[in-house]
Amino acid sequence: MNLSQLRTVREVVQHDFNLTSAATALHTSQSGLSKQIRELEDELGVLIFVRRGKRFLGLTEAGEAMVPMLERLMVEAGNIARIAQEFRDTTRGQLTIATTHTQARYVLPDAVMAFRREFPLVQLALQQGSPEQVAGWLLRGEAQIGIATESLAQHDELLAVPYYQWHHAAVVPLDHPLLQQALDIERLARWPLITYHLGFTGRRRIEEGFLRHGKRPNIVMSALDSDVIKTYVACGLGVGVIAAMAFDPLRDLGLRKIDAGHLFGVNTTVMAFRKGQFLQGYAYRFAEYCSAELKADRLRVAVESPSTAGGDDVGRAKRG
Repeated sequence: MNLSQLRTVREVVQHDFNLTSAATALHTSQSGLSKQIRELEDELGVLIFVRRGKRFLGLTEAGEAMVPMLERLMVEAGNIARIAQEFRDTTRGQLTIATTHTQARYVLPDAVMAFRREFPLVQLALQQGSPEQVAGWLLRGEAQIGIATESLAQHDELLAVPYYQWHHAAVVPLDHPLLQQALDIERLARWPLITYHLGFTGRRRIEEGFLRHGKRPNIVMSALDSDVIKTYVACGLGVGVIAAMAFDPLRDLGLRKIDAGHLFGVNTTVMAFRKGQFLQGYAYRFAEYCSAELKADRLRVAVESPSTAGGDDVGRAKRG
């Protein structure tokens, strides 16, 4: 049994038993992947996958029991590599931050610049995607820190720490009638809206805000990020509903922002880590640059403890 075989099993499971996709992810051939699995099954004396011909349909009972242990082994293998790096050189390495466009574009620049000044030899990668993709990258060990508003707190394998709170705003052209009176749901519901895709940047709270008043939003267009939404507001397609921090009066000339926090409530963005993983010191330093409440020493204890359960550890991580 070797790590390559275990990694192969994990990729097949993560790619919904599609051997072609798993082989592509591992940069190998489908036949090579199948050989690795056969050799492991022969060594163990049990089948891991249910098959129909050459297709994999799912896990056997033995496979179901093995996969959680396999995941822990892969996390620990990554920990060993990171510990070795930590002792070789605490100023070099790579840190991957998985996040959404809004966070990368409007929230993280100050933290990134401060981090780069302190750790110029660390390669920093911002990996952007949907909240579910962010969670997946963390769970597979493809990112060390995840930042998003949705999804991350829903996974038991992740430690999710509150990062900051924010609210929505409406965005309109300079001469729009909504600028003439206080904004309410009744008036907003009369206009075509442009906002985020489902599952992005508090979209659920927007719909809940309308439903509380018995209204249905007329969403004529949705997009993944705030910049696209503002572009089409400027084209006259509708009223934008975006995260308030995504509006910059110096850049967004020709548009005005109207506060909508009283309509849609407060959203909380979280910072998440895979429980039980070892991270280099500079990863926790990045968290400190993001929020002064995230103390590196307490955060390390909360993340790397094998028994991390959530609530109490989150509280300890944020107390100075």
